[in-house]
Formats: sequence, C-alpha cells, structure tokens
Amino acid sequence: MSKSRELIISPKGSQAQLSKLLPQLEEEGIKMVYLDPKKLGKKKTKLQTVYPSNNANYVVLEKENATKPKGKKVGRKFQVLSNTDIEDILTIAKKGLDFVIVEVKDWKIIPLENIIAKLHKIHTKIFAIARTPEEVRKMFSILEVGVDGVIFSTSSINEVREAMVYLGTRSFDMKPAKIIDIKEVGDGERVCVDTASMLHKGEGMLIGSRSNFLFLVHNESVGSSFTSPRPFRVNAGAVHCYTLSPDGTTNYLSEVETGSEVLILNSKGKARRATVGRSKIERRPMLMIKAKAGGEIGGIIAQDAETIRFVKPNGQLVSVTHLKKGDTVMVHSKPATGRHFGMEVSDEYILEK
Repeated sequence: MSKSRELIISPKGSQAQLSKLLPQLEEEGIKMVYLDPKKLGKKKTKLQTVYPSNNANYVVLEKENATKPKGKKVGRKFQVLSNTDIEDILTIAKKGLDFVIVEVKDWKIIPLENIIAKLHKIHTKIFAIARTPEEVRKMFSILEVGVDGVIFSTSSINEVREAMVYLGTRSFDMKPAKIIDIKEVGDGERVCVDTASMLHKGEGMLIGSRSNFLFLVHNESVGSSFTSPRPFRVNAGAVHCYTLSPDGTTNYLSEVETGSEVLILNSKGKARRATVGRSKIERRPMLMIKAKAGGEIGGIIAQDAETIRFVKPNGQLVSVTHLKKGDTVMVHSKPATGRHFGMEVSDEYILEK
C-alpha cells in the first residue's frame, strides 16, 4: 500500500470560477486535479493534471490499444458492475498501466480486496471516484488498506477542506500566542464534549470566543490527581464559544450534540474528524483567558479546573489553573472575516471583542 493518499479534485464551474478555485486548492495542499490542462490558464501552478489528454501529467487512455505517450503516466477509467469487470481490469492493468480510475455504484457490496492486492503487486495505483465528502469518508473506511486516491468533483473549497479532513490530510496553521490576561468571571455554562473516538496526547479541539482566534484545548487523556483519564473527552469551553467543524464552518459549543462531527487537531495542526457521542452542559466556575498572536488578540472562557489544559509550543501541557501571564500556548489565528450561519464570508468586515 502507498502510504500517501491523494485527493484529486475535479473542479466544476465556469472558467472564472476555476480561476478563483485553483489557487485555493494549491493553498490547501491539493497536488492533483482532474482537468483539461488547457483550463489551468497561463499562471504558474504546481498542480498536476489527470485527464484524457496527452498534455496531462497523468494521461487517461480512452481506448485499450491507444498509443501511450512517452514520459507520461498512463491509465484507464473503468466502471465496476460485476466480478467480471474486476478480472478485466487486472488483465488490462498487467499490460502496463500506471494507474486505474475505478467507479463503483455501490461500494458496500463490491469486493475490491482482490483487485487492490493484485494491482499493488504490479505497482498500479488505484484512484476511486467520490461524489460527496461523506462518500470520501465511506470509501476510505471501506477500502482503507489500498486505495491510493479519490477523485472528487466539486466547486466548493469548503467541501474540499471537509474531504481532506476525512482523508487525514488537512492541516491548519498553528502558532504560539502569549497569554496577556487571566481573570475569574464567576459561574457559567460549560460544554464537555465526549467523542466516539480515543484521543491521543497532544490532540484537542480548536475553541475560542472569536472565530478567527481559536485555542487548542487538550483532551482528558492525562487525567489529574482527582480524576481518571478520559481519553475521549474535551472539556471545551463556555456555551458561546466557537469550535471549527470538518467542513470549515464554525459551530457554537451549545449546538454540539450526539452525532455532530468535530475537528480533532494536534499541536502541528494535523486534523482528523471525530463523531460526538455525548455533549454535557453544566454550570461551573469559569476563567476568562486572553492571548495575543501577531496583531490578533483572542480569548476563551473555560472551566476553572486543572483538567482543562492548553498545549505549549514544545508539546508540553499546561493546566488553566497553572497558567500565567507571559506563558505561550498554541492557537490557530488569522485576520478576521465575517461569517454567515457559520460559513466564512471572505469580503465582509467583522470586529469581535
């Protein structure tokens, strides 16, 4: 199995929409697109193309006996409806295909383990087609051991981000922030998020009072002198705080419930998704904490308890009860933009204080 799994975007929309989407794809770390190379435009790009064109980096041959262009990766697209189709793919791939694109109507009932094992023995990559971020997740859940990539058709950068989280390839820019204020603010309602996943040391959720300044709040895998470890839990913050979802939108912690999906990140910014098993809202003594990163200042209101921890730049954990002014913790911050029902509006001004 190839350890690197590619998300190959097949962009939808007009040329004007493409001109906006393609740079965004590069910024998100996308390396390959299923697109006619002519539509890349004249601007320099590192994006590689997969397409039925000899000008593409990965040439999709439209006929079995088509001439193979020299110096190019070549493959073919197949639709799998039966075991006979699988045998045909194997026979054709052995003739020298670098990759195959496989489309299956129902991933749950088609046994692809054999084709995965046999194609990897002859070093033929398998790209499968997905239509939604949820289908990307399902596909990699079922075919986790062997698919080298998915081709996902979309015009939405948020759907791309969501799919990258499902593949475990999404990363967020994390930076150190200096604590500038800590204050007791009395009682308030805090949200404890219990996920259906085991969380590891260094992982947590992005939480904050501003959508553009989110603290990495660590999970409870460490425990304390008074409590046993609960490696599925993040004592996240007050009900009003934002958390970032896999699709790039924000949710208030008060909205998180059984079946919701949340982002789990480590201190390097590597993200994965987790499903919420339970959300508990309880009244507790609270702390207000403010920090500064570059020109941005953000805050969080969290429970005043030693089990709530932030992550330092060196990876060590610090409890909010031991936090001091001047300490540095890891945050995700960027210039402020507006949001409408949780979705980022890049050209709208907003000031959150």
